[in-house]
Amino acid sequence: MSFQSKFPDLGLTIFSRMSALAAETGAINLSQGFPDFACDAALLDGVTAALQAGHNQYAPMPGLPALRQAIAAKFGSQGPRVDADSEVTVTAGATQALYTAIAAVLRTGDEAIVLEPAYDSYAPAIVAQGAVPVRVSLAAPDFAVDWDQVAAAVTPRTRLIVVNNPNNPATSVFSAADLDALAAIAERHDLLVLSDEVYEHLVFDGRRHASVLSHPGLRERSFAVYSFGKTFHATGWKIGYCVAAPRLTAEFRKLHQYLVFSVSTPMQHALAAHLQEPAHWQGLAGFYQAKRDRLAAGLAAAGFRLQPSASTYFQLVDYSAIRPDLGERAFAEWLTREHGVASIPVSAFYADGRDQHLVRFCFAKREETLDAALGKLAALAA
Repeated sequence: MSFQSKFPDLGLTIFSRMSALAAETGAINLSQGFPDFACDAALLDGVTAALQAGHNQYAPMPGLPALRQAIAAKFGSQGPRVDADSEVTVTAGATQALYTAIAAVLRTGDEAIVLEPAYDSYAPAIVAQGAVPVRVSLAAPDFAVDWDQVAAAVTPRTRLIVVNNPNNPATSVFSAADLDALAAIAERHDLLVLSDEVYEHLVFDGRRHASVLSHPGLRERSFAVYSFGKTFHATGWKIGYCVAAPRLTAEFRKLHQYLVFSVSTPMQHALAAHLQEPAHWQGLAGFYQAKRDRLAAGLAAAGFRLQPSASTYFQLVDYSAIRPDLGERAFAEWLTREHGVASIPVSAFYADGRDQHLVRFCFAKREETLDAALGKLAALAA
């Protein structure tokens, strides 16, 4: 049978590779971004109660009304007003929401601008539509966006700009000026925006996250994507949501209904109840900032040069003072095999694999996990 791959250059993600290497070697896995601690017992009790109450059949295609209303109320408490019926769609994780938005608006031959380092699902989703990712690179240590460079990347075929704010892996956060610059470009060229905001509540040192939904120049032309898995330490649930203006949401739902139709009903009931208490997400920044500081102090003592970590649950470090002779992937593998701690090479987030001698550690771990990893890494300074 004759068959030609649509993705001849794609293989296992770096996350799968490094997690597999960690399992093979018995290393502590600070590579893939998932917590190793339990989510709130009240949330688990809510799932059990929903199961026992018989909420085990299909939810409505856009999402359980109670959950969409709770999401809208959460936005209202933070600033932007959102209509639960016409602007909120519950999805099978944020990655499905990202893919659906991309597939809903891109056609063969279109171009989509992607800021790198970038989450690795963006480009394959763009390519799957017959469209072309146009990459604009950001550089360490602050990964600031050169908006003139973004503007220069726009062509008559550009239809979409994909941004990640807060950014994984860069950990940077857009300022008001960044949103103004993005809006100016989008308005000038009549572009759509897809904003990955899954780390909205994990912003540190007194900073505040500003959504595209809060900007008058971006509100009507943007899809914003979120993740309950990231917010409530339950990445395996794969439940997220997309918020967009009614016209965009209508297009999003046309495809969503044929990709997954609807999302786990009992978990939607549990999440709807959990969102009634703002304390369940309002303390997340302080919770994770303490973990960041714990890990950062140990990494610095081990000889790594810390990069700014303004958000997410990741810390980037420069390892040049430890093994300047190794490229990022080689260093990550060496560190896993020889020192028992797995990380992610930041070069994996760039299409050209650019090497800046940076690796990423995840601090969404129990204190004992972080301390055990730092105990192993302390040998680097010996």
